[in-house]
Amino acid sequence: MSYFVLILVVMLMMGLASQNVQMTFKRFSQVPIRKRISGAQAARYILDSNGLHHVAVERVHGNLTDHYDPRSKVLRLSEPVYDSYSISAVGVAAHEAGHAIQDKDGYGPLKLRQGLIPLANFGSQIGLYVMVFGMMIAPLFGWIGFILYSLGVLAAVITLPVEFNASSRALAQLTNYGIISTEEYTGTKKVLNAAALTYVAAALGAIMTLIYWLMVLYNNRE
Repeated sequence: MSYFVLILVVMLMMGLASQNVQMTFKRFSQVPIRKRISGAQAARYILDSNGLHHVAVERVHGNLTDHYDPRSKVLRLSEPVYDSYSISAVGVAAHEAGHAIQDKDGYGPLKLRQGLIPLANFGSQIGLYVMVFGMMIAPLFGWIGFILYSLGVLAAVITLPVEFNASSRALAQLTNYGIISTEEYTGTKKVLNAAALTYVAAALGAIMTLIYWLMVLYNNRE
């Protein structure tokens, strides 16, 4: 029962964070910036200004599916961002450009996350099953499963400085190049902060779940 309560709390946190970012994005997607620069144009300008002419800017289907792919050096913007002149669109586009700049600068947490993701995905997928198996059959496997599962939690935690740093870079780029005005800065920051809270909620949820399983394994040994 305690596990289901924990899952409910985690789902509630992530649901509220997701709803908040969607509401904030929708609100400021109706506010155009004075420069009349689209998300794609803002991303292209920031990339070119930082010597990243080789990084392509592409359109991708979906809503809030924006991301930077460090392997193929492609920045993909969702349809509501690519052509829009809104505060939300420009803020999100600049954030993804911030990831490209991180990649260029060799930003430590980004490199660490890139290297950890394959292991984290593997650990998240089978770690829980190995833990349950270990508790029923062999305690050693329970702790092995815990270590595997913790890789996914570690990735979620490392994601936080990566995302917050990308947002800081985005705001600096947008203001330094005069893409947004002083009045538009506040709205842009709200959009980026709302998006960052989804990663905070995910990390907290992962940590809470990991602590729960640590307690279960500890009690199971007795």
